[in-house]
Amino acid sequence: MVHAPADTPSERPRAGVLHGYRGLPGTHDELVDGDGAPWPGVQAVHDALGATDPADLARRQQLADRAFRTGGITFSVYAHGDGVEKIFPFDLVPRPVTGGQWARIERGLSQRVLALDLFLEDAYGPGRCFAQGVIPEDLVKGSTGWLPQVVGSRPRHGVHTHIAGIDLIRDPSGAWLVLEDNVRCPSGVSYVIENRAVLKRAFPKAFAQARVAPVESYPDRLQAALSAAAPEGVSDPHVVVLSPGPYNSAYFEHAFLARRTGFPLVLGTDLFVDDDTVYVKTTRGPRRVDVIYRRIDDDFLDPTVFRSDSVLGVPGLFGAWRAGRVGLCNAPGNGIADDKAVYPYVPDLIRYYLGEEPVLDQVPTFIGARPAELDHILTHLPELVVKAVDGAGGYGMLFGHGASAEEREAFAARIRANPRGYIAQPRIELSTCPVWDGTAMVPRRVDLRPYILRTPDPWVLPGGLTRVALREGSYVVNSSQGGGSKDTWILEDGP
Repeated sequence: MVHAPADTPSERPRAGVLHGYRGLPGTHDELVDGDGAPWPGVQAVHDALGATDPADLARRQQLADRAFRTGGITFSVYAHGDGVEKIFPFDLVPRPVTGGQWARIERGLSQRVLALDLFLEDAYGPGRCFAQGVIPEDLVKGSTGWLPQVVGSRPRHGVHTHIAGIDLIRDPSGAWLVLEDNVRCPSGVSYVIENRAVLKRAFPKAFAQARVAPVESYPDRLQAALSAAAPEGVSDPHVVVLSPGPYNSAYFEHAFLARRTGFPLVLGTDLFVDDDTVYVKTTRGPRRVDVIYRRIDDDFLDPTVFRSDSVLGVPGLFGAWRAGRVGLCNAPGNGIADDKAVYPYVPDLIRYYLGEEPVLDQVPTFIGARPAELDHILTHLPELVVKAVDGAGGYGMLFGHGASAEEREAFAARIRANPRGYIAQPRIELSTCPVWDGTAMVPRRVDLRPYILRTPDPWVLPGGLTRVALREGSYVVNSSQGGGSKDTWILEDGP
């Protein structure tokens, strides 16, 4: 076991590693204002860090890095030639969020997930949102995530999204904005739990003094959310976690969640379907499966319905789900709600389905499928961030301000060839947070992915995965492109 040094004695200088620290010009810093003073509500976190000298913080960071190595806390990057598995980069400095801010975020996330689920239910059902002009039917059905095979299907309780990850950012004014929705197979929550375990050992006294909301109940909550998806009449469901296998980028998480929930981790070859009933092979013979937490994409789910060359899925699985004999979490077809061209319509979907104004704002977005907005995108590329509507992991993007004229022209050609495939947004200066670079505290840009479970009422994990762009000047927080993570401290006190 890795043991942290005792918390820093009070006689050490309070300035410590934060002496002279400032955020980047034109951004909102999560810890200090423009004068370097802590924001209201985060004083305890600021004091704990400020009382730590550089040598002490360096030792604590080394201990944290060692814990990640010995714990095998990894992710996979296929593009790296020096090996598949990488230790997940972790920065020791926590990202604080006050209780008052978090209460509003919780309301906004719950509202958004409920509206998206009602949209999925409607889009694959009666289609009222199309008939009443809330969202264009051709836009939704032109999505790569649209599955016509799902039309007419209804999962138990009408819950399509059992697990969601909604990405948030803060603009220079400090306002929280939704950046994108992830309601297919959102990943990263295992790092939230591991980050917390490591940081509690590194800063035990600071953690207690700051009154940080716990995250350790997530596996129990996940158990409840998955069990609630069982077919009607099943009171003690058998649940399994379906993974593509150890070469998947999120395999560490699949194994982690299976271990923490007590649900078996299986591959597609461990399952079979007979008479619309799913079974898992065991040493004692076949056992019925009632719920599958599937971590494979729709296309690979069932080779008899989707990609015929898939060796990851289970023949007949989709039919068993349609027949109501097994719960799939998340439900097939959720990709339309993740489509970045649908994202601009979410505020209208909230108003339409819930009769409420959105609690959380989002980033202004231009849709390539609209001719006037396509013209705006093409003539303002240097000012915009352009994204593929089905892109993920920071790929398929153009940061116009940092691209060369040749790169912008090449990307413009791709947009012209497939306008429906792209959206564009003004560049938002992401908020910053202190990062220990080995010698000093430096500001780096961050976002936040909170996690929401439905049982069927929404529950928001009090925290989330703060992703940080570790490279100086970078806006890309994804671990596959040089990003790392921080522990997110939801402070039980504070405005």
